[in-house]
Amino acid sequence: QVQLVESGGGSVQAGGSLRLSCVASGYRFSGYCMGWFRQPAGKEREGVAVIDGYGGTRNADSVQGRFTISKDNTKNTVYLQMNSLKPEDTAMYYCAADWCGSAFRGSSFLARKLERGDEFTYWGQGTQVTVSS
Repeated sequence: QVQLVESGGGSVQAGGSLRLSCVASGYRFSGYCMGWFRQPAGKEREGVAVIDGYGGTRNADSVQGRFTISKDNTKNTVYLQMNSLKPEDTAMYYCAADWCGSAFRGSSFLARKLERGDEFTYWGQGTQVTVSS
């Protein structure tokens, strides 16, 4: 069955870095959009970054210039490199997957995927990121 397993979360001081990983299994990884979403305690879930099957990416404005999403199709893994972390980045971070094919989809499509977490089919259990000031 499909499984997404996140790792790499932890506690870090403001200005520090973390790299999250999400290993996928049970489906053909290369044709899927992968996304990172986060949910601070007591708040709604928000999109952080997405990458489509072609390799196009989109970040949320709040993390632009600080976070980078990437993937390695040979390892069925998607990454989120987080630099210059801020206390407001503290949240549970979730990896998600949804079929979108391998063709170029464009920025509008990626923006929609970032906004519509409910369109993602598969979700991991999450990894906690805590940033202290």
